[in-house]
Amino acid sequence: MPVRTLPYPLFDADNHLYETEESLTKYLPDRYKNAIQYVNVNGRTKIAVRGQISDYIPNPTFEVVARPGAMEDYFKNGNPEGKSRREIFGKSMKSIPAFREPGARLKLMDELGVQRSLMFPTLASLVEERMRDDPKLIVAVVHALNEWLLDVWKFNYEDRIFTTPVITLPFVDKAIEELDWVVANGAKAILVRPAPVPGLEGPRSFALPEFDPFWQRVVDHDILVAMHSSDSGYSRFDAEWEGNSSEMLPFVTNAFRMVNEWRPVQDTVASWVCHGALFRYPKLKIAVIENGSAWLKPLLETLADVYKKAPEGFGMQDPVAAIKKSIHVSPFYEEGVTDLIDLVGVDRVLFGSDYPHPEGLAEPTHFADMLGHLPEADQAKIMGGNLARLLGV
Repeated sequence: MPVRTLPYPLFDADNHLYETEESLTKYLPDRYKNAIQYVNVNGRTKIAVRGQISDYIPNPTFEVVARPGAMEDYFKNGNPEGKSRREIFGKSMKSIPAFREPGARLKLMDELGVQRSLMFPTLASLVEERMRDDPKLIVAVVHALNEWLLDVWKFNYEDRIFTTPVITLPFVDKAIEELDWVVANGAKAILVRPAPVPGLEGPRSFALPEFDPFWQRVVDHDILVAMHSSDSGYSRFDAEWEGNSSEMLPFVTNAFRMVNEWRPVQDTVASWVCHGALFRYPKLKIAVIENGSAWLKPLLETLADVYKKAPEGFGMQDPVAAIKKSIHVSPFYEEGVTDLIDLVGVDRVLFGSDYPHPEGLAEPTHFADMLGHLPEADQAKIMGGNLARLLGV
């Protein structure tokens, strides 16, 4: 199939790599070696964290994966027949080199018509939640992953693939040390989980003043903070309603959890202003990725109402204006962009395909189909110009 040609370059804000089995362990200090294990369960390889098998990612080896865009019709048209997730995914495929290493990925990007991409790890999304009571272990595993990412993918591969190292925040001094290290090794963006920060004395918001030295260093480095959909730990609250203790299983239908699906990102963005970090550091650049945009309007309406009633709670500074200044959002394709542009302006909208995940687009250029009503200059901003500006490339 010939590459679709668009009149502007594409910079995809949401691409993924599939990690190998050694990604979390190759650089892990010996004293933590048994914290992450791959085990055989009835003929299938599973990941065990401190001896606890996780089904959060059903196939953590990624040797066989769902096809890119397998759920595209589901998200566009719903599921009137009540199909199972397995039926919706359809026939799986073996992982190809382009999912595993950057040289082959560049060739695939050329075939897909994508000039540059922001590349997120996949397996990393399970780490922090499953180790939340051991923040020292989190720090060790996250750094091991970042070393593997640098070794295999680099943080800047030929100025086309920009891989996002993970920064975990339990210890501010360690977070600053990790930030300085990834920037020194070429990182243009970092990945921070949209969730409370685990700690020795319990979780707390990343936007509280104790984290100010870290955010100041982020501003000093002028680096993008990406907050990608992850396991934010909210399954604990859902489980209380459902009377169980099951972990988050993203590929299993659960109507109650679907109703609350976007609560983590709402709380995350609310925390930026309710706990003041965006007021103290207005130069922060934040991208909210793979969370869609439907949650944003009700959140802004609620914040406007709270500000009207209690401006002193925000230091007499407008929370809605602060969010509109610093937060950038990648909408889902099926949502369109009109409502989001009306809320935050075209300069805050990012194109993301979620390739090669089944929830994303099989053809990233397809995202441009919903932009035909916009001037070409605005299309170019959404499809890559805005992200290029944020990363300074």
